[in-house]
Amino acid sequence: MDIQRTLVSHAPSRRRPQVVLRRLLDTVPEHATGAELVAELERRVAELLGKPRALLFPTGTMTQQVALRVHAERTGRRSFLAHPTNHLELWEKHGYADVHGLRFQPVGEPHSLLTLDDLTGATIEPAAALLLELPQREIGGPLPTWDDLVAQVDWAHAHGAATHLDGARLWEAQPFYGRPHAEIAALFDTAYVSLYKGLGGISGGMLAGPAEVIDAAVVWRRRLGGDLPDPWPFALAGLAGLDERVTRMADYRDHAVAIASALSAAGIAEVYPDPPCTAMFHLSLPVAAADLDRANQDIMAERGLQVISRAQPRHPGRCTVEVTVSENAMEFTPDEVVALYRELLERAAGQS
Repeated sequence: MDIQRTLVSHAPSRRRPQVVLRRLLDTVPEHATGAELVAELERRVAELLGKPRALLFPTGTMTQQVALRVHAERTGRRSFLAHPTNHLELWEKHGYADVHGLRFQPVGEPHSLLTLDDLTGATIEPAAALLLELPQREIGGPLPTWDDLVAQVDWAHAHGAATHLDGARLWEAQPFYGRPHAEIAALFDTAYVSLYKGLGGISGGMLAGPAEVIDAAVVWRRRLGGDLPDPWPFALAGLAGLDERVTRMADYRDHAVAIASALSAAGIAEVYPDPPCTAMFHLSLPVAAADLDRANQDIMAERGLQVISRAQPRHPGRCTVEVTVSENAMEFTPDEVVALYRELLERAAGQS
């Protein structure tokens, strides 16, 4: 199916190999080697996050599991604390347990933002690390206040746990706090950032932290088969994303707020969080997920226009949709988005 326009961040329209390669060809420094591109990316990410070193991994999944494994080895503890809907628990087939022998201790309520009160009120065993995701993607992208974030980190350190930032969307979260990336990352012993989500890269993640942690991570990257002979395409795309998109995150966030406000005012959907903290938010819609997906497929087939990626069933007759604003969605005005969702709902209602 040929998609001509899309609201979806990771739709194929900007990710086709021919499109990506043509764009990246213009960004390759003359005479640069692959090793130099990787070294430059690692240097720039370490500098942005205010950490001594940064290390390129082929995937975010490997990045975070290695970070927690290293913290476990350094502390002599085998468990980590995190929100119940963290990425490692929901989407990684329990690799933290089956590959690394780690235990997950959930803290907080599945549908609510993790808070200091959740940590202080929990009955837990001593943990190697507290993992905090900024923003919490699975529940719509809310963020704790700065003071509560600092308090959660302080609590972890007081209990002998390292702190690890799941910063897959740190680039998007930074405008909410209005502080440099390095000031946010300074709260954490280690930080992971994604190269392909907000930055629009090919793949890959970065782990930033102290030299001794990165030295141990280098060994685990080799053990897990992540020490690629030629990772420079990931590095080149990541460098392009740093140049082109990091400074655009506030614009994405502002456009997301405008879209969310328009949808809410039109009575199209319930928005969470309202207003959005970042360039992402969730919509609760009064139709079944399967009906909404079919309506979306029909619009794509007829006009080459993609409104959503996929709907998630929630309650009977209702579904949730994730909206993430980046370059694709910037091409749509809030009024256009309202009209598209109204059409989507009408079509979905007609199929039930």
